[in-house]
Amino acid sequence: MSENREALLKQEERFYHDENCPGCNTNKLKESNPGLPLKHLFYVFIIVLSTALPISVLFPFLYFMIEEFQIAKREEDIGFYAGFVGSAFMFGRALTSVIWGIIADRYGRRPVMIFGTVSVAIFNTLFGFSRSFWMAVSTRFLLGSLCGILGPIRAYASEICRKEYQSMGMSIVSTSWGIGLVIGPSLGGFLAQPAEKFPTAFSKESLFGRFPYLLPCLLISILALAATVVCFWIPETLHFHSRSDEESEDSCNAPAPSTYAVDMRGSLQRYEEKGQDSQQNLLRNWPLMSSIITYCVFQLHDMAYTEIFSLWAISPRKHGGLSYSSAEVGEVLAISGFGLLVFQLLLYPLVERTFGPVIVSRIGAVLTIPLLSSYAFIAMLSGLTLALLINCASLLKNLLSVTITTGLLLLQNRAVTQEKRGAANGISMTAMSLFKAVGPAAGGSLFSWAQKRQNESFLPGDHMVFFILNVIEALGLLMTFKPFLALPDDEHSVAQL
Repeated sequence: MSENREALLKQEERFYHDENCPGCNTNKLKESNPGLPLKHLFYVFIIVLSTALPISVLFPFLYFMIEEFQIAKREEDIGFYAGFVGSAFMFGRALTSVIWGIIADRYGRRPVMIFGTVSVAIFNTLFGFSRSFWMAVSTRFLLGSLCGILGPIRAYASEICRKEYQSMGMSIVSTSWGIGLVIGPSLGGFLAQPAEKFPTAFSKESLFGRFPYLLPCLLISILALAATVVCFWIPETLHFHSRSDEESEDSCNAPAPSTYAVDMRGSLQRYEEKGQDSQQNLLRNWPLMSSIITYCVFQLHDMAYTEIFSLWAISPRKHGGLSYSSAEVGEVLAISGFGLLVFQLLLYPLVERTFGPVIVSRIGAVLTIPLLSSYAFIAMLSGLTLALLINCASLLKNLLSVTITTGLLLLQNRAVTQEKRGAANGISMTAMSLFKAVGPAAGGSLFSWAQKRQNESFLPGDHMVFFILNVIEALGLLMTFKPFLALPDDEHSVAQL
């Protein structure tokens, strides 16, 4: 169906072009430029990066922030409260993602991006000023609620590219998102508590001395303001036709609110798409919904891992951790971010074209399980050996995670047509955010519980943490097979189940 839909849209574009329609102008631009839209993909990269950085910037210093709030009665309870701060963003995003997707389908992708980047600049800065647990939770919640960029920009990345380059467009989104989730903790680790790390540049009486976690948040907010300016330069991809329905009926082309279907003989049959049934149709689209559910399971795993990794690396060795400082955690994640950038831009599109998104996702899930099993044993090492192995393990884990994510995002965007893509990504973001909201809270609680059972005979301490993460990963792997996962019609030639 989607192939027939695209063929008909291309046929319509040969007859009709509305000079006042931004979507038509974008299609004309794609026809005249058969290559990659590098400039626009760079803009997408900057916008997504400014959205992803605030999600993870807090992880290296969250342990110390909760400690300063003095809300945890025991050291082992810090992870419990840290989980709620980490979950607030995702919970807020879960409540509003479908709304932002519908707005993007009705008013355009660009207005949602502009509003989202402005929200990042405001509420991420306010989070840096947090002096209490509840202020931290509320600012993170508002940031997640008002920043509805990710769903619409996934749709935008697939629409700004010709079909042969859609995997690169989605790869740019996943790359920027993955780098943001990795570089964010690096910034937080290096720049938090600057009065202690750089006493010659920042005094304890200065603004950044009184608010020790403001500096990394402020720098990200400045990037978000730059991304807001970038949003005004990107072309809109949604169609807004100025012709009326009555005029369209008399033309030899398809009316703007209508589509055509192609039967087995190639003949055209006219039918009307009813807007009020759009969301209901999406929920009945099993290729879309199955890929979203599978994607959510992997995102639950990744968010719990992100929370646990930083807490585990910072926690004392007597509790099974690495006794790393926030700066050392930042170094590990910065190396992972650079490797992720190289892999996604140079290797992933080739791998995806060769094996298909489903096979690539399965390979990533299979390799993740033994990798995570090794983490508790890596904690027994020290010195240069520990540094080398933990950097390699972190890099490989992030590469595998973004490989799985990108493959499933491709399936989601290929399962729907353009006029439903914003809403489809909104549904995906809502479901994913709910799972991601559970991830930090569950991860923090799991980590706190595991630290109290260091002397158990069965999976003591952190062995239990990584075992449970592997159970979730294995569940996601099983869901990439029949009969659960269904591919869009045009995917069967690429990767068979």
